[in-house]
Amino acid sequence: MKITIITVGKLKEKYLKQGIAEYTKRLSAYANIELVEVPDEKAPENLSAADMDIVKQKEGERILAKVSPDTYVITLEINGKQLTSDQLATQIDQLATYGKSKIAFIIGGSLGLGTEVVSRSDYALSFSKMTFPHQLMKLVLLEQIYRAFRINRNEPYHK
Repeated sequence: MKITIITVGKLKEKYLKQGIAEYTKRLSAYANIELVEVPDEKAPENLSAADMDIVKQKEGERILAKVSPDTYVITLEINGKQLTSDQLATQIDQLATYGKSKIAFIIGGSLGLGTEVVSRSDYALSFSKMTFPHQLMKLVLLEQIYRAFRINRNEPYHK
């Protein structure tokens, strides 16, 4: 299985880089993991709704350029479906079983995802109704994917 995690913006925080590196290493025993960062669109703090849409559209174009047509796309969205860790494990297992061996998880930038990316999504996943820094979500997502593989193989992992 090939899992790609596409995020907007460059990761700067050392502690997040270390955690991401650790879970990427752990996951390499279960799947081919690729981490893709696309540049964020520079924008001032006070944007109009129209300007926000333009930023999300430009970032969306960069994201979609990294997604092949045969990839199953899971977007992280605040209004997506919330799953338990066991349910996420089942979802990943079912995708593998039914021939969806290429999965891309997409985490948008600070303004979220554009309509084109949301339209391309096969599944909208939410970790919470709360808002988290998008770079922190990369670490949380990697940990949950790792947990899912451990669950699917009945391997021990702390609760």
